[in-house]
Formats: sequence, C-alpha cells, structure tokens
Amino acid sequence: MSLMFGLPTTVAQASDYYTTNPGIIRVNKTVATYQTADKGLKTSALKKGSYAKVSAVTNEKGHAPMLQLSNGNYVTSNKAFVTKTAGYQNPKKYYQVQYNQIKPYGKVGYTVKPGYEGIKTWLIMKKMHTVNGYNKYNQATANAVRAFQRRHHLKATGNVDEATWVKMGYSKNSWTSIDSYIAPLGAKAWQGRSAHIEAMIKQAYKYMGKPYLVGSSTSPAYGTDCSGLVMQALYAGGINPIPTSSIHHAFPGNEWNSRNLWAAKKLKRVAYKHKQRGDLVFYYQPGTHTIWHVAIYLGKGKVIESWPPRIMVQPIKNGQRSYVAGIKRPFI
Repeated sequence: MSLMFGLPTTVAQASDYYTTNPGIIRVNKTVATYQTADKGLKTSALKKGSYAKVSAVTNEKGHAPMLQLSNGNYVTSNKAFVTKTAGYQNPKKYYQVQYNQIKPYGKVGYTVKPGYEGIKTWLIMKKMHTVNGYNKYNQATANAVRAFQRRHHLKATGNVDEATWVKMGYSKNSWTSIDSYIAPLGAKAWQGRSAHIEAMIKQAYKYMGKPYLVGSSTSPAYGTDCSGLVMQALYAGGINPIPTSSIHHAFPGNEWNSRNLWAAKKLKRVAYKHKQRGDLVFYYQPGTHTIWHVAIYLGKGKVIESWPPRIMVQPIKNGQRSYVAGIKRPFI
C-alpha cells in the first residue's frame, strides 16, 4: 500500500489537505493547535466557527501538511476540519462587513446654512455667541454670521463657507476633517463576530462623557447624538450603513437617522428576548410611536448611548426612555 504524508492513501489523499497557503481559514470542527508542526505540544484549540490567519504551510516528509498560524501555533490543514475563506462576513442579504477603510459618503467641506446641525454648526454658534442648548443653525445665527461677514469684507450671505470659517479663527484643515472623519476599522477579516462587536463597542466608549450634540457624528474629540454615536461605532466594526452617513447626519432633516437605521432591511431584526451584546436597541416616543432613539446593547441590561446631556452607560430601560421598539443585529 502506498503512503501519502506517512498515511495510507486509502485514509488520506493529497487533495484532502491544503498544500499552499489558504490565507484565512474558518474552522468547521473544533481542532487542537500545537507549538510545533509535528504536534509535539498541544497549546489550545480553535473552536468551530472561528477564524484564523495562516502565515505558512509546512510540508515535512512523513507528516501531513500543517498550517502555521499568525500567532506561531500550528493546526491541521485537513479540509474536513478547516476551510479557506475570505474571512468573517454577514449573509449577503445584510450589510457586508468591510475590510478596507470606509470612506466618507457625501460632500466633504459642505457650506453650513440655516437648518444645519452638527459640529460645525455648534462651533459657529459658539463663535457667534448664539448657543442656546440646541445646535441648530437658526435665524439668530444667520444674522450674526451676516454681520460678521460684513465686518470682515466677506460676501454677506449668512451662510458659512470655508473663507468665513477660517476668518472666524478655525483652521482650514478642520473645515474638511470634521466632515470626513470615519472611525478606523477595529477588527480584521480573520477575526470573528465577537472581535467586530468589541471593535464597535470600543469606538463608542471613546466618546464617553462627551456632550449630546444633535446631528453630530465625527471624531471622539467632539460629542455626538444617538445615531451619530451608533454610526461611528458601526464604521469601527466594518459596517457602512449607506444611505445613512455621518456627513449627511448634519444636514436638515437627518438628525433622526435612528429612524433610517430602524427601517434598514440590511440590519437583521431579532426578538427582544434574544438580544445580545452588540445589538442595537431602538426606542419609540410615547404617544407618537415614532422612533426617536437608538443605543448599543452591552449585555447585563446595560446600553451605551448618547442622550442629553452626554454619552453614557445606562440601564436598557429607565425613566427617560423605556419604550423599546425592537432590536436589530449588525453582526450575525
């Protein structure tokens, strides 16, 4: 009887094993990992459904090929136990997990006009001394801007373009960087669902203690509102919930992006009793039953959310918002 890798061909064929680097594998059945390619010392195990990055394939004479993982451990290359894959991914009907940095969706460097919200509006209102606790570009702000433009020999439109912004003392770079910020990806293709959930939650925690600011969704240097926080958290996990966007969030009528996320069919609806860490919790307003809030579930009855006056961790239900419309799951 002929041998293949030291085993009878009736037991194992060359085609049963990866002999070239598959790149990323998904584990079909729980398998042991070893310190050496000859299985000299067992180190741990990879559970069914987990992912791993492969750095090399060993083809030692007399032994079946083994896969060397990025952490230095070895695992079988038997295709019955591991499968080549592009990495962790949602089913096709849902938002696909991105592994290239997500790009801003919308016009970077937009002119700020009456009705706009967001961080640029907040900074303009501070400069014009028209802050009233609600960062919406109102008529008082437009009038103050118009007077400012006249004093500085700018076209008196009442709208803030880049020239007016810089004349106010803000940097030219901030004119576009506030718009274009997208949270960096926090998980790799060879990491599984849990890593993506933790990347999302880690990004949300970067905003802890920052103020609630309507229509805002940019870097952790500033505050956000509820859906603005969720969007940046989703970006960190690799999900781009287009057409909802952090740039458009500041535009008139986009402050209620919690409603657009709730309506998105590419986010999976799950029962409240089946909620898990990393799910999105949507709330409706008493009386109108319209969606008015979204938070990220942390587990153990807690959420992280942006709710006036700041980003904080709270019970999933409290005296301010307890009417849960439902649960949606971004990572499946």
